[in-house]
Amino acid sequence: MEDFKKLFASFSSLRVGVIGDVMLDTYMWGNVERISPEAPVPIVSLHHKEYRIGGAGNVGLNCKSLGAQVSVLSVTGDDTEGLLLEELFESSNIDTSCLVKSKDRITTSKTRIISRNQQMMRLDAEITKDLDKKDEQLLLEKVKEYISAEDPDIIIFEDYNKGVLTDRLIKEVIALCRQAGVLTAVDPKRKNFFSYQQADILKPNLKEVKEALNMLFEEANQSTLKNIHAELQKLLHHNISLITLSEKGVFYQQDKKSAIVPSHVRSIADVSGAGDTVIAVASLVYAATKSVHLMAEIANIAGGLVCEEVGTVAINKEKLLNECELLLS
Repeated sequence: MEDFKKLFASFSSLRVGVIGDVMLDTYMWGNVERISPEAPVPIVSLHHKEYRIGGAGNVGLNCKSLGAQVSVLSVTGDDTEGLLLEELFESSNIDTSCLVKSKDRITTSKTRIISRNQQMMRLDAEITKDLDKKDEQLLLEKVKEYISAEDPDIIIFEDYNKGVLTDRLIKEVIALCRQAGVLTAVDPKRKNFFSYQQADILKPNLKEVKEALNMLFEEANQSTLKNIHAELQKLLHHNISLITLSEKGVFYQQDKKSAIVPSHVRSIADVSGAGDTVIAVASLVYAATKSVHLMAEIANIAGGLVCEEVGTVAINKEKLLNECELLLS
């Protein structure tokens, strides 16, 4: 029987790098009492504003909240939003020494205006073109320094299609990791889906897989999913597929070993950020145990737990530990 307390205690010895598109999430809460006389839009009188870590940063936050030592490897703008984001990382004890500040980009930020628990509007500020050669090279140097100085257990690629993870960067960082014996886990997006060759863990969702492979199928049963793994492996030569199936749970395959792990019944409040939690938890569990089944079981529980909360939240370590003891012992 698995000793979950011991496993969860071991997370604090893990060193994790998160590379990808970091973002600043701003939440503005207010009340709507009337419609504007100037245009047919609600007037929101704001009473509360909160900044949170978003995008790939949320993966880092999830790893940190499980106790790992986390460094974030990314590019932000040289702007106020970038400073705010850096402060948020530092106040969460996430290492920012591998953050590159670019004069040519802005920090990706998403501002949500909320009234009566309903999102009224979202304002996005971003540059989504690929990093230029200079910033790409700077980030690559940071990654090299990080690997040689920290000797991390795993590096997680969190791709939001905002331009930080370029084709060259993906390939070179995976090559560096393989050379240094560092595990790699990938949450891919459509644009660079097939750049992630020879990663250890590939975690797309079912929709992303369908789009990437141009496949049409009604039901995602185990034989369909095994075929998908085989197709992906032909193209990517990766080790493990971990495919999230939204309310149906997760599927995993490594060599001949595969299973669908069904989700546990939950009252779903908000699915945003669940994918970030799944990849963070899967990465830590696999780095600590090398057990693909345990990785899928615990990541599946974690993804469900964060869906019970409104907004993007990091997993609660105690809660997850209790659920694992309850559901998996």
